[in-house]
Amino acid sequence: MNCLIDSHVFLWAIFSPERLSRRATEIILNPDSTVNVSVVTFWELSLKFALGKLELNGVTPDLFPGAAKDAGFDILSLADHEAASFHALPRLEHRDPFDRMLIWQAISRKLRLISADRAFDAYRAHGLKTVW
Repeated sequence: MNCLIDSHVFLWAIFSPERLSRRATEIILNPDSTVNVSVVTFWELSLKFALGKLELNGVTPDLFPGAAKDAGFDILSLADHEAASFHALPRLEHRDPFDRMLIWQAISRKLRLISADRAFDAYRAHGLKTVW
């Protein structure tokens, strides 16, 4: 399965894998899965850390790209066409710009988005496929 993991799923996979659902764990650990983490996630977590909204014990966000690679995740860049066409994603109740960009990347690249965030379900009608 080709998938994209949400920011909280990335943190849980690295620091607290017991918080992942059984299905998410199966997908992430499956050697046939391609698990992507977006640079948008690194940006979101770095911003939250800088604002004091994310506490990390003994690490800084600078280490996240290496941790992602060590976990076997592929790092997904933000493509110019994704950034430019982001306006096409309908504005539903979910307003978080980082989450919305992850949703748009998943739809655009036909990736399943692994997330515990049920607010994402509203985008299923627009092509989003989620797993939790």
